Amino acid sequence: MEFQFASLADFLAMDGHGIYVWIAYGVTAAALIALAVYPSLRRRQLQRELQRQQRIQQRRQQVESDRIKTAEPA
Repeated sequence: MEFQFASLADFLAMDGHGIYVWIAYGVTAAALIALAVYPSLRRRQLQRELQRQQRIQQRRQQVESDRIKTAEPA
């Protein structure tokens, strides 16, 4: 079996096209990683926002119930 390139340096240089090839590989890898990581980050963000909204709603309900209790005649 014969290899296309004589050395690792020749392989990385790819007859002068190496910089473009490796940048393309890097951009592709970064995009794939972002596509894999973004949904989990977004899910965490949405869970935190939902918890925040639930806390706000509970506080409003507590304030409303306290106001009703103080407004009732004894």
